[in-house]
Formats: sequence, structure tokens, C-alpha cells
Amino acid sequence: MEHKSLLNMLWALPFLLLWSMSYLKVIGNEKLILPNLSVQPKVIKLVRIVLFFTGLISIGLIGYSLTQPREQIGYSKSTIKVNDIFFVVDVSRSMLAEDFRPNRLEAAKDKIAEFVKLRPKDRIGLIIFSEKVFTLLPLSTDLELIQRMIAEINTDFLGSGTNIGDALALGVGRAQQSLAENKVIVLLTDGVSNVGNMNPLQAAELAQKENIKVYTIGIGKKKNSRVLRNGRGYQKIPGGSVDLDTLDKIAKKTNAKSFYAGNPLALQTVLSEIQELEKTEIEQSGKPVYKEHFYKYLLWGVLLFLLTEILRRRLVKEAM
Repeated sequence: MEHKSLLNMLWALPFLLLWSMSYLKVIGNEKLILPNLSVQPKVIKLVRIVLFFTGLISIGLIGYSLTQPREQIGYSKSTIKVNDIFFVVDVSRSMLAEDFRPNRLEAAKDKIAEFVKLRPKDRIGLIIFSEKVFTLLPLSTDLELIQRMIAEINTDFLGSGTNIGDALALGVGRAQQSLAENKVIVLLTDGVSNVGNMNPLQAAELAQKENIKVYTIGIGKKKNSRVLRNGRGYQKIPGGSVDLDTLDKIAKKTNAKSFYAGNPLALQTVLSEIQELEKTEIEQSGKPVYKEHFYKYLLWGVLLFLLTEILRRRLVKEAM
């Protein structure tokens, strides 16, 4: 049994004290008691004692009803329509190339953040990778948390290299636990997979078996670009280094699409297409449902109090 507030019982305390003092003749003017000659004085005394306690019980029941006792009997059911989307983002050092403003990674983060704002009911997850892979955020609908984690995406702490296969496999493993029908991975990279235990096409086969679509985005201009090197000048990056052929195979294998984003507008195009995905309706637990009991205690308390007062006048013959 739950109660909204046991302190609400205190509201009945002043009434309880006043009634008890009145009953016991502690306060007030002298009152005339007309004895019932047909009843023995000892019996009248016993009846008064019994009626005193029934009065206390009645007021106690009324006070208890003020706490609004209730019993939880379940939860209301509701449904929401969602997609589950994992962004698998390359954070290798080449993502700092300045062919996008201010660089590839920051431009990608901006577009992902814009995408999330338009999907307030979807569950979003974030996986980042270079040599190692890391789940930055499991699936979540907390928009503030998602935006904060997107801002936290950065380079230089997962080693050197591009581990597309393991990153994609991790995304598949995370998505497997989802109940949504539409499970989507958006893989964004500017390089070629060159490290890891699983190659990208093997990971794509896992996604295919789990009916997970993998949209791939190759990012970066085809002409040479440059990366700031330790604050001491720039290092040139060969143009066209992204493995578009493998990305295209991954997308086709999972019945999705592959895109090449040579500029922020092209990056926006692929995210806009994902916006058109049909959503899946899933059931979620709603608010708790309660069976209220306060009215029973209130009813019994009022009836018992009225009975006490009636018997007090009829049997004891107190003139009030």
C-alpha cells in the first residue's frame, strides 16, 4: 500500500484532540447528563468507554484517508514510433583535414547534431573509431545527452589507423539488442580499413543477417587536402583516399545506399534521406496505474463517527 503523504494525517489531530477533550469533559461549560434509569450506571460507564474508543478509531480512519492510500496495480501501456540509429564515426587524424570548414570531423558533427534535432523520438547511439573502437553512447532518447556526446567526439585517443570492420561489427552487436524493426547504422569515414580483427565486408554480412541497414558516407574532397601537424605546419593528405568501392559494397549488401560527401551539402543529403525512413511502432511502459482506497477509509470513518455520536445521545443520554 502506498501513500501520497503520511503527514496529511496531522490535519485530523486538532479535531481528535478537541473531540476527546469534549467527550471527557476537559473543556467547555458544565453539561447536564440525564441518566438512563433503565440502564445500570456501570453499564453506562462501560458504554461511554467503548464509544470513546470507537470515536478515536473513526477519527483515525478519517485521518488515514487523508494520506490517500492507494495500491499500484500496473502500468498504462502506450506505443511510440521509433527508429534505432547508430552513428559509427571515423575519428582518425585525417578527419581533421581542412577541406571542410573548420575540418571534416567538425562539419560531420554539426550535420549529425542537426539530424538528431529532427528525430526527437528516435533512439540514437554513437560509436567512434580509429585503430580502436569505442561506444561513446548506447541507444538513447535523451536529446540533451545526445547533443552533449556529439560535441565530445574527438580524435587522438583511439590510436592511429582506420578500423572500419570492428567498428561496424560493434554497431551490429549493439543494434541486435533493439526491439525496433528499423535498425540503421550510418558509417562515416574518410579512409581505408587497415587494422582490426574483422574486415568491413564480413561485418556487413553480420548486418545483413540481422536486417540492419548500413548507410555509408565517404567524406573528403578528391583533391589533395591538408592537416595541421602538431601546430607546426601542415601535412598533405592524398586526395581520394576513401575506399568508396568497399563502402558501396557494404551499403548494397545491407539494402542501403552509399554516398560520397565532397562537401557539407552532400553530407546533408544522405542524412535527409534517412529522415524518410518508415518508423517502427513499439510498446513502452507508461505511468503507474493505482487503485485508490482513500474513499473506503473516509466512508467507514464518517459512518463510525456518526454512529458514535448517535449512541452517545441515545444510550448515554448526554445533553450536548
